[in-house]
Amino acid sequence: MDNEFIIRLLTIGSLAGLLLAVGMKLSIEQVLEALCKRRFTLIVIANFAIVPAIALAVTQFCGFRTEISIGMILLAAAPFAPVVPVFARMAQADLALAAALTALFPLLSVFLTPLICRMALKAIAFPGAVQFHVSEALIVMLATIVLPLGFGIAINHVTLVFARKTVRQVEIFSEMAGAASLAFVTSTAWPAITSIRWRPLAARSVVGEISLLLGYSLGGPDLGSRRVIGLGTSNRNIALALLLALQAFGIRVVSAVVANGLLLILLGLVHVAFWRFKGQRASG
Repeated sequence: MDNEFIIRLLTIGSLAGLLLAVGMKLSIEQVLEALCKRRFTLIVIANFAIVPAIALAVTQFCGFRTEISIGMILLAAAPFAPVVPVFARMAQADLALAAALTALFPLLSVFLTPLICRMALKAIAFPGAVQFHVSEALIVMLATIVLPLGFGIAINHVTLVFARKTVRQVEIFSEMAGAASLAFVTSTAWPAITSIRWRPLAARSVVGEISLLLGYSLGGPDLGSRRVIGLGTSNRNIALALLLALQAFGIRVVSAVVANGLLLILLGLVHVAFWRFKGQRASG
């Protein structure tokens, strides 16, 4: 059993479990109501045009080596990480909106992310031919994000009592699988990860914070939706970026994606902790 297969297996188990648990807490009416209230077109433009353009400009300005630039571009072109609903729950944000956008963005990403990446790679004068397998990415995104989320909502609709009794067990399983996946991929690629210096990570932090502010500003007057869109715009889909890196590039690009992805998760947790602390102080 090779490392790539183990990484994919653990990642799929974790993502499917996390989104199944989120769906088990929601009804379809809540999801549709949350989605209809938001400026979806502007959110799409921000995530698929503005954020990748910012990341590309930063890589060009800083003059990073090719594999670092590709890793940052892959992440920038893959918005709304599947962990956004988990972060939204922790930050006491709009969980229904987080679930709706997390389900829709992977479907858009399957077709838009490869297109954006090809355009960006031309801008950095990448010499090789790049081939992304859209059908494989679509199957993975459906299996790990859309179907588990929809199945969870269906369980909540059909048998609410069962959903409430079992949702915590599903969360525990998926969180353990996610921790195992992150630990395994980090240990496997650790030498290559540690070869990435502080400047690319600092640049990725700046791009992440700008993205969060951009998304936060598009959330409208409601604080819960601002937090969701801010988190979704700043936390990119590491699973999709890894899939594309595995398809078209080598281990050094995979390592760059992992290193930057770990940083994004850390920054997301910092923002969640800050918002929770702020909320506790306000209520106290």
